[in-house]
Amino acid sequence: MTNVLFVTADQWRADCLGVAGHPVVRTPHVDAIAGDGARFARHYAGTAPCSPARACLYTGLYQMTNRVVRNGTPLDARHLTLAQAARSLGYDPTLFGYTDTGTDPRTTSPADPWLTTYEGILPGMSVRVRLPEYPGPWLTWLAKRGHDIPAAWEDILLPADGKPALHGKSPRFSAEETETAFLVEEFERWLAEQSGPWFAHLSFLSPHPPFVVPEPYASLYRPQDGEDFRRPANRREEAEKHPYLDFVFGQMGYGPDEGSEAAARAVRATYWGMVSEVDAQIGRVRVILEAAGQWDDTILVLTSDHAEQLGDHYLWGKLGFYDESYRIPLIIRDPRIDPATRGRVIDAPTEAVDIMPTLIDLLGGPVPTHVDGRSLAGFLNGRDPVDGRGAWRSEAHFEYDFRDLRGRKAQSALGLDLDACSLAAIRGERYKYVHFAGLPALLFDLAEDPHEMNDVSRDPAYAPARLEMAERLLSWRAQHLDRRLTGLDLGANGVFDGRAR
Repeated sequence: MTNVLFVTADQWRADCLGVAGHPVVRTPHVDAIAGDGARFARHYAGTAPCSPARACLYTGLYQMTNRVVRNGTPLDARHLTLAQAARSLGYDPTLFGYTDTGTDPRTTSPADPWLTTYEGILPGMSVRVRLPEYPGPWLTWLAKRGHDIPAAWEDILLPADGKPALHGKSPRFSAEETETAFLVEEFERWLAEQSGPWFAHLSFLSPHPPFVVPEPYASLYRPQDGEDFRRPANRREEAEKHPYLDFVFGQMGYGPDEGSEAAARAVRATYWGMVSEVDAQIGRVRVILEAAGQWDDTILVLTSDHAEQLGDHYLWGKLGFYDESYRIPLIIRDPRIDPATRGRVIDAPTEAVDIMPTLIDLLGGPVPTHVDGRSLAGFLNGRDPVDGRGAWRSEAHFEYDFRDLRGRKAQSALGLDLDACSLAAIRGERYKYVHFAGLPALLFDLAEDPHEMNDVSRDPAYAPARLEMAERLLSWRAQHLDRRLTGLDLGANGVFDGRAR
């Protein structure tokens, strides 16, 4: 059996890698791993934010099937998880960080404390260190290292003078004392206790907000460096593109024309510093594994749950339909593959739902026939994957649900029913089509408009392209409705599985 190290860094954009050609960000450790493995250059999250994105990642199912639509939606207990699948193969998958998995209330009693939070644990996962929004274990660790923990624990993120800054000011802990560094130290201790093949899930919060990082990373990048933001001349022009965007800008608390370019650049530079801090800790993980003689016995998967708008289109966080929220890194290193195939860059569209079947396949288990994702193992060996489903997909797909269960703000502002607050996107080589359940559609010509500035959905010249993309999206949804039992047939000889290879 081979070891597995599954690493997620929250809210990491695919373009924020040196090996991806970013003009400013430096990620030497991840770049080196990509050179020894495979980098999937067109990899996309299934949805956003955290809980829904991770549901796709951990179940191999699109949101239309797993139905985790927001932080707080329970994960249906009937869905097989990556952790459960790994456990069936003899592993004890162990968590360092968080999975943001809501507990199915049908599996427990109404008084269960797990029903008071969306930050539950993925079924099948053992926990070495749970680090939810309130990072108690990390704070205890800092206290043991001599830090005074403020009564309002968030103040530990402030500089020593207590004055917050958007860039260039270190918090009250060092680069060796970040949450990322803490989890890596805990992983190192745990690794020394293992006597056989292991499966570890390192789930880092960074570069997720709050945008704070110690020196030298706080000042590593200058705000004035980097490309211009991908956005029109003002927020009003962006907001007028679509009713959903107009609603979002209203919720952000400022008018469409307000905001500071300098402030946006300062936050972006801090985010880049956070990326480099995570990169350094991933390099430390490699050193730990090499020192233990286990680097060449370990499959490494590095990805994110979703990405970050980072000021593009005047937006921050993860939301909506733009690529900036969904295009994420994916690097896989399997030490068993032919050295001649290492360092490959795969341009075929891949998706978060592919991770679960890929890991099961690499570990020698049977890939469940009901999952939406497909194993990427073939790509690692220099060939197109073969799984009985025909040619590899030519587009990427993602979904987003913007319902507001408690405040009903989206429903009221947009005049929509609860289940109409959703969209699905299909992103091909030339066109990207976004279909809203209750609002007008969008179409972007990526050849002419790679940064999605101009909606051409109502241009008569693009009517054939819009129809084709809408039909392709409809076909995708029809082919990926819940397939758990639809491939089975009952007869005189019992159950026949028509999807089995």
